[in-house]
Amino acid sequence: ALSLDRDLLRELLGQDELRDLIDAAALETLEADLQGRSERARAKGPDGLHDLLRRLGDLTLAEIADRLVEPGRATELVSTLRDERRAALVRLCGEERWIAAEDTGRYRDGLGVMPPAGLPDVFLEAVPDALRSLVARYARTNGPFPAQQLATRFDITLDAAIAQLTDLEASGALVRGELRPGGSGREWCDAEVLRRLRRASLAAARKEVEPVDPDALGRFLPAWHRVDRQHQSPGVDALREIITPLQGLALPAAQWEQEVFPRRIGGYSASWLDTLAGAGEVVWVGAGAMGRDGGRVALYFRDDAALLGPPPSDAPPDGELVDPVREALRGGAGFWDEILETVAATPQDVFTTLWSLVWAGEVTNDLWMPLRAPRTLPKPRSRPSRFGRRTARGSGAAHGATAGRWSLTQRLFARAPSTDDRLRAQAELLLERHGVVTRAAVLGDGVPGGFAGVYRPLAELETLGRCRRGYFLAGLGGAQFALPGAVERLRDLRDVDADPVVVVLGAADPAQPYGAAVAWPKRSAARGPSRTFGAQVVLMDGAPVLYLERGGKSMLTLREPEPAWCQLAVAAIANWVNADRRRRVTIERVDGASVFGSPLEPFLLANGFFSGLRGMELRGG
Repeated sequence: ALSLDRDLLRELLGQDELRDLIDAAALETLEADLQGRSERARAKGPDGLHDLLRRLGDLTLAEIADRLVEPGRATELVSTLRDERRAALVRLCGEERWIAAEDTGRYRDGLGVMPPAGLPDVFLEAVPDALRSLVARYARTNGPFPAQQLATRFDITLDAAIAQLTDLEASGALVRGELRPGGSGREWCDAEVLRRLRRASLAAARKEVEPVDPDALGRFLPAWHRVDRQHQSPGVDALREIITPLQGLALPAAQWEQEVFPRRIGGYSASWLDTLAGAGEVVWVGAGAMGRDGGRVALYFRDDAALLGPPPSDAPPDGELVDPVREALRGGAGFWDEILETVAATPQDVFTTLWSLVWAGEVTNDLWMPLRAPRTLPKPRSRPSRFGRRTARGSGAAHGATAGRWSLTQRLFARAPSTDDRLRAQAELLLERHGVVTRAAVLGDGVPGGFAGVYRPLAELETLGRCRRGYFLAGLGGAQFALPGAVERLRDLRDVDADPVVVVLGAADPAQPYGAAVAWPKRSAARGPSRTFGAQVVLMDGAPVLYLERGGKSMLTLREPEPAWCQLAVAAIANWVNADRRRRVTIERVDGASVFGSPLEPFLLANGFFSGLRGMELRGG
C-alpha cells in the first residue's frame, strides 16, 4: 500500500488512511531532520544558524539551542547575527522569537508582527500572500499536523488556519488525511514530506521483512517449544499442551521421558503420561526399531490419530508367527497370557514377533510401561498349586515388556479421512510445531510425501489468513510458511543481547534445529555431529558451538576455539552434568585428538572436571 500512488491509494481505501501504514520510527527520524534536531541537521556557527532560521522560520532561544551542535553558544550566535543585521528579535504569541532578517516583512504582513528598528528597507518591502508562505514553510518543516497546531503556533484563529491550508491543498502543495500513527482525526502534510515519509516507512517495512540469519532459529525454536520455561501448573494438563504439537513425531521411546518432557515441564513425573495412556486419551505407535533394545514411537491423542495418520515405520515383518499374532488381536485387545494361549509357539518366539509388529507400527499397548522395560522376557516359574501364593507369574506372564493390553493400530486409523483433510491437518500441525515451516524442517520430521505433500494445504491456509508465506530464514529455501505470531517473535530475535544466552539441548530434541532444518557448521573434525539421542549440543545465542557425543566420551568444537565462548560452553556442560546425580561423563577426545593438551582442557579443569586414567571426568550431583 505504501508503494501505491496517492490517488490510487485514495481510490482503494476511500481516503488517505495511512495511519496504520506509516512507521512511527521513520516519522520521528524524518521530523528530527526537518526540524534540525538530528545530529546531521544541527547548525554550527553563525552561518549555519542563519540558514536554519531561513528554513524553519521563527524560533525561541531555547528552540535554537536545541538545534545547535554547541547548545551553549545559542546566545552568542544570535547576538552575532543581530549585530550583522541577519537576524531580528520579534514578539509573537506573547514570547520573544528570532527570525531571519529577510523574513521581517513576511511576518509583519502575514501575522502583524512589529519589525524592530534599524533593518534595511529591502527587508521591509510588502510581501504578497505572506501568511500563505509562512503556512507553506511550516508544512515543509513538519510532519503531519492538525490545523489547531498551526493556529496555536502563529496565534491565528482556527478558521484562518483552515482557510490557508485548504487553499494550499487545492494547489497540490498539501494533502489531508489520517496520517500520524496514534493520532485522531485528519492531519495536514506537505506533499513532498508525505512522499519522503512513505519512502522511509516502506524502507523500514522492507527491512523488517528481510530474512533473518539461521542462528535466529536456534534462539527462536527452544522458546517456541517452551524449553526450560516454568509452567504455571505442571501436571497432566501441562503434558497435554506439550504433546499436542508433537503428535505424529517419531522419537526414541526413552527420549520422550528423558529429554523432551522434562525440558518442557519442570519436575516431570512419569505418572502423568501413565495417567493419559491408562485413560486411553493418549496412544503410542511404533515407528521403527533402533537396534535390539528399542525403537522410535509416535504419540497421538486418540481423537486425532485417524486424522493425522500413522507415522513412517519399518516394513511389515516376515515369519511364521506374524499372521497368528495378528489374528489373535483381530478380535480386540488382549493381554499377554491371552495371546500365548491363542498362538501355538514358545513364549520367546511370540515375544519377538509381537515386538517386531510393534516397531512396524501394527501393534500398540494401552500402557507406556512396556516401552520403559528392558526388551527381555522373564523366565517362567512354576507354582506348587493352582491357588498357591503368587510370587511370580508362570509362562512369562505380564511383566515389564509384556504388561498391559495389546491391540492392532489399524483400529486407531480405521476412520480414514479424505486425503485433503489429512494433509490440511498435517500442515496445521507443522505450523504449531515449528512456527516457521521450511522444506528442511518437513524432511527432518519424516512427514510422508515431504514438503511437496503439504505445500498446497499450507498455501490454502495462507489464503485463509491462517499463516504467512515469505522468505523468513535466509538460506533455507524461498517457500516458507509461518504463523503470524511466530514471524514477529522470530524478527524480535534478529539481534542478540550483549550477554550471550547459553543453552544445552539434546541433539535430537525437536527444539534443536541443527542437523534438520539447518545444516551443522562445517568443521575439520574426524566425525561430524549428528542428531543422536543422548548427545548434547551447546547453543550460544542460537548458534551451535560445542557437541558432546552420546556416552560423553568425545567432544566436537563447532566453532574455532576461543577463550570467551569455550569458558561459557564448558561451564554449561558442567552444569548439565551436575543437574543429575546419575550422569557421569569421561571425556577422552576433543575433535578426534586426546583431551589432554586440547584447547578445552584448561576450561574443563576450571569447571570441576578432574584428570582420570582415561580422560577428564565429572560426576553429577
